[in-house]
Amino acid sequence: MGILDKILRRKSHDPNERRRFLLTYGRITDGVILDTETNEAGEEIAFYSYTLNGVDLESSDLLTAEQKLDRIKYAPGAKVGIRYDPKHQGNSILE
Repeated sequence: MGILDKILRRKSHDPNERRRFLLTYGRITDGVILDTETNEAGEEIAFYSYTLNGVDLESSDLLTAEQKLDRIKYAPGAKVGIRYDPKHQGNSILE
């Protein structure tokens, strides 16, 4: 954590905490998988888009071990559920 983060009292972001928050409090909408790729660490990333209040949003999410088992559900062009934070609509994960 840098000095500027301490001065502004920014919290470090835990991806697992964010996922738990969205699974508990997030709203659900429909989205479409745009593409998938594997990064250098061997993690699979899914890129997706969804529309809220007439605004098109694009995001990406690391697939969990459970999600990797169902490759067809997360293939490009597939329709998926998206959980998003209603206060910060760009904050989302794949259902």
